[in-house]
Amino acid sequence: MPELYIYILVMAAVTYLVRMLPLVLMRRQIRSRFIRSFLYYVPYACLAAMTVPAIFFATSHLISAILGFVTALVLAYKEQSLIRVALGACAAVFIAERVLALVGML
Repeated sequence: MPELYIYILVMAAVTYLVRMLPLVLMRRQIRSRFIRSFLYYVPYACLAAMTVPAIFFATSHLISAILGFVTALVLAYKEQSLIRVALGACAAVFIAERVLALVGML
């Protein structure tokens, strides 16, 4: 049981250091265009890394997941609103799951 408290303290220290060190070490404004553009895209890359793999395991069949993903990409590329992209992807997955069930692939 005491090891559990040590694990929690180490995790808390690591989490704190990761958030605190950039604030302490980087006191002046970042002027490098490369670093600024890199840091600009970090949240999008993290969100994609967390979301995209989950898309392919959220449905009963890989075909319906791919169809929903492609539908979302097309709607987002056409600059539709977030609600339209989400509803379009959900509708594509729903229809694909029903068609696959009728065909007997599920």
